[in-house]
Amino acid sequence: MTFRIAAQLARFSTELLCCLLLAGCMVGPKYKAPEVPTAPAFKEMSPAADASAFKGNADWQIAKPEDAIPRGDWWTLFNDAGLNTLEPQVAMANQTLKAADANLRAARANVRVQNANRYPTLGSNPFLGGERYSANQPYFTASGANNGEGDLALPLQLNYEVDLWGAVRRNIAAARKESQATAADRQNILLSLQAELAVDYFELRAADAQQKLLNDTVEQYAEAVRITNNRFVGGVAGKSDVTQAQTQLQDAKVQASDVAIARAQYEHAIAILIGKPPASFGLPPSPLPLSDTPPALPPGLPSQLLERRPDIAAAERRTAEANEQIGIARAAYFPSLNLSATAGFESTAFASLFDKSSFIYALGPTIGETFFDGGRRRGLSEQARARYDSTTANYRQTVLTAYQQVEDNLVALRVLSNEQEQQRQATASAQESERIFNNRYVGGVDTYLQVITAQTSALNNERNDIDLLRRRMDASVLLIKVLGGGWDRAQLPPQ
Repeated sequence: MTFRIAAQLARFSTELLCCLLLAGCMVGPKYKAPEVPTAPAFKEMSPAADASAFKGNADWQIAKPEDAIPRGDWWTLFNDAGLNTLEPQVAMANQTLKAADANLRAARANVRVQNANRYPTLGSNPFLGGERYSANQPYFTASGANNGEGDLALPLQLNYEVDLWGAVRRNIAAARKESQATAADRQNILLSLQAELAVDYFELRAADAQQKLLNDTVEQYAEAVRITNNRFVGGVAGKSDVTQAQTQLQDAKVQASDVAIARAQYEHAIAILIGKPPASFGLPPSPLPLSDTPPALPPGLPSQLLERRPDIAAAERRTAEANEQIGIARAAYFPSLNLSATAGFESTAFASLFDKSSFIYALGPTIGETFFDGGRRRGLSEQARARYDSTTANYRQTVLTAYQQVEDNLVALRVLSNEQEQQRQATASAQESERIFNNRYVGGVDTYLQVITAQTSALNNERNDIDLLRRRMDASVLLIKVLGGGWDRAQLPPQ
């Protein structure tokens, strides 16, 4: 008899629960991705741009509808063995990325937490105790006194809040969207770290190139000191020529020493990026040759940014999450329905605990509605709508900033490409001038001051050559980064 009642109770609870679930609805706005400003093409690649700047330049191709940047290991575009060795270590050992991984695990765990609210909670609260009333307590008759009595209860309790208005479902959806946004955040952090490593790597190699140039220059100037000193000893040149040559030599040594500071700092930065202490990491000198050129990077159309940029995907997912919060705030205006049930056994002695007469149960729904809260629900609704407007504006701003960053790096690459060609011509002219003035000085035609001027001009132009190549490499890395680095929104966890 006891178990028949329990079975009927369970069947009744299940049928009522199913009816309530079917009757549940969702209140609040349905999400629609906000519109964002778009452009038909990048300004730098539009027909109005200076097309002549792209002719004959292997680094440039007119934008095509298909996405031509390779997926995944984007750094392999540079065909640099050292960079190919370092980049994978970022994903394995960088501590900032590990923190992002932990944040992603926490966001995914929150989805499971919110999803648990779809189900009833089932538990037990056993009790074993005794109690004796005092015959001398106030307002107590002597006939009510006892010598103590025990109580033993073994209940099974069920509680369930029916999701009539979709608040639970919206909380689950919001948690999933936050999980997706956190996954995109993690990818954006990885992309930023990888780009930072590539920039530091090319900065280091450019510093090595500067170091080699200055070391060669020191040797050249040391030879010039020897020649001028011999000419002074032979009475052909004055003491001023020797002091000028020595000044030029010492200045070159100072510049060569100064490069070592930047080189060491970039090496330290790379060590931290791959999760190693600087003391246990080193890179052998590897000068960046002037024959190197940035890889060909055909850019995609602006609309592809919406799919390729992880920070844009994260901003859009948080906009969707904010929309769910509006529905959650709206659901607070409606009544809540809770189901609770208790079934079990209670007795004063363990021997009779499981007798049929010891069986207990309780079942009943609870409906609650708040009639006055001093404007709290209204304030929460307004707050949710304001946050949605804020995340929408942030999303649109992220898209606009992405367009700006692409345009900035496109124009930088175009101008730097032309500038480096001009610089190479200037360097060649400066080197030729240095050779001519040096020969004229040896021939006694010109003073050594003209040689010094030509040497300074040649060195400055040669250093500018290296610096322009470094800037082109950096701009290429940054362009890949702002185009998403081979990532797209399809890599987000499913909803």
